[in-house]
Order: sequence, then C-alpha cells, then structure tokens
Amino acid sequence: MLYSKVTPEQKRIRFRELLAAGTIAQFPGAFNPLSARLIEEKGFAGVYISGAVLANDLGLPDIGLTTLTEVATRAGQIARMTDLPAIVDADTGFGEPMNVARTVQEIENAGLAGLHIEDQFNPKRCGHLDGKNVVDLETATKRIHAAADARRDPNFLIMARTDIRAVDGLEAAQDRARALVEAGADAIFPEAMKDLSEFQAIREAVDVPILANMTEFGKSDLFTVDQLQGVGVNMVIYPVTLLRSAMGAAERTLESIRAEGTQEAQVGSMLTRTRLYDLVDYEGYNRFDSGVFNFRIPGE
Repeated sequence: MLYSKVTPEQKRIRFRELLAAGTIAQFPGAFNPLSARLIEEKGFAGVYISGAVLANDLGLPDIGLTTLTEVATRAGQIARMTDLPAIVDADTGFGEPMNVARTVQEIENAGLAGLHIEDQFNPKRCGHLDGKNVVDLETATKRIHAAADARRDPNFLIMARTDIRAVDGLEAAQDRARALVEAGADAIFPEAMKDLSEFQAIREAVDVPILANMTEFGKSDLFTVDQLQGVGVNMVIYPVTLLRSAMGAAERTLESIRAEGTQEAQVGSMLTRTRLYDLVDYEGYNRFDSGVFNFRIPGE
C-alpha cells in the first residue's frame, strides 16, 4: 500500500548482499511504477530503471534529452512501489563533476539503491547503436570520483558504465574498467559486449561486480543467466523488455479495434480487472477507509 515497507537504506544493504552472494541477480526494467510491483510479485531480485525507457516514455529518443529532475522524479515513483532494490541509469551524470555529485544525492533522496554513470560524450547514444563517442580517461574518472565523493550512504552503489569497447576494442575496455574501479566505482557495466568471452575478459580485469545488458535487438546475443553466471557476471538487466512487450500489445489491440470495430478479440490477452485491482491493492486501502473498497468486482 502506498509505499514500500522497506526503507531505502535497507534496500541498499540488500543490493550489496545480492552482488556479494556469488550468484547472478536478474533486474527486469520497469517502465512505470505498477510494473515494478509486478516484477516483485514474479520473484525477481531487483528492478532496473532504464534511461532509454524514461526518454521513450516521454516520446523522446535516448540521446540525453531528459533532465536530472525528470529522471529522479520518475525513478523515485518506481522505487517507492517495491520492496526490491532499484537502480537507475543516470546517463553521463547530467553535466560536469559538480552536476554528477548533485545527481548522486538527488537519486539517493529518491530512494534508489544505486545508479550508473557512463563515459560517453553528450549528446549520448543508445549503447547498442553505432557511432558512439567516449570521453577521455581523465573525464571519465572525474565523473566517478565525483559520484563516489558525493554519496552520503556508503551502501549506495556507484556503478561505472563504459562504452569504449565499440570505439577502441576489448583491451581498451579492460583498461578503462580498471581505471574506473580505481576512481571509486563499486561495479562495472561493460556495454555492448559481443560474446561471453568478452564478459569473461572484463571479469578477469576487475574484482568488483559486473553487469550484463541483455537488451533485445542489440550487439549481444540474449544469453541465459546460467551462461552469464558461468563467466562471472553478477547482475543482468532486461532494460526495455517490458516496455517493448507492453507497447507491442497496445499496438495489436489498437489495430484490432480499428479493423474490427471492437476490442473483443484482444480481451483474452488483457490484464483482468480483478488482477489490476489486486496489483494496486484496493483491498489494502480498505483498512484505512471502508468507503474506498465497498463494491464487488463484476465477473470476468
């Protein structure tokens, strides 16, 4: 009801424990607050909040157009709906090192368990598109130094994402990962790895947790959790999967209404009224006000 029963501080401790457990944690991407509750109900370890999804939900491309305020607000709305730890994509930190420091504290205030900062130029590109550019090593490490120095909760996780593999190759990605850890990164997100051996190479380069991005239509094959755990990956995200699934269903339903004059053919694949009311916990609110849930749900 209303908010998670677990405090942000407790979620951050839980996130640290997950990454240290020696197994792999799955974090599907939530595209709105209600989907975060669904992720929790289905037994996942945590929730991921994608910068691409936040931008796309506003009708924008993923090229750094969203603001810190927009990201922190939406991430907080999503995080409050679940007892699971949630982490958010903070792009390049929304500016220079001082802006990065503010980003960390705003995201902390929003109740997140951690964030990741990347080493691309602004305007940035989706990590699985061609034509990316990365900043020099000094700029990349300054961002991470600023992020690590700014946090107030030592359990708030600072993850560094590097896109350098697509620009300068795998060895450069290994070197960049080492430097980012030295700068204060608690974990590494190596973007757009081409195969399992490349994840293995990053694993050999650093001794902090590493993340794998299993996004559809990208540079990487869609490896299983067992395959990823086998090369030492600690966390896997599915950033845009639920948004793509939901928008695909919405498109099919609209096409059906347009073609047939009714949604009848699509009703069987919809979330029922009962299930929707269950997810938003109508009955729980009745404990506070019997006038809220004083009706019967029609048969479905």
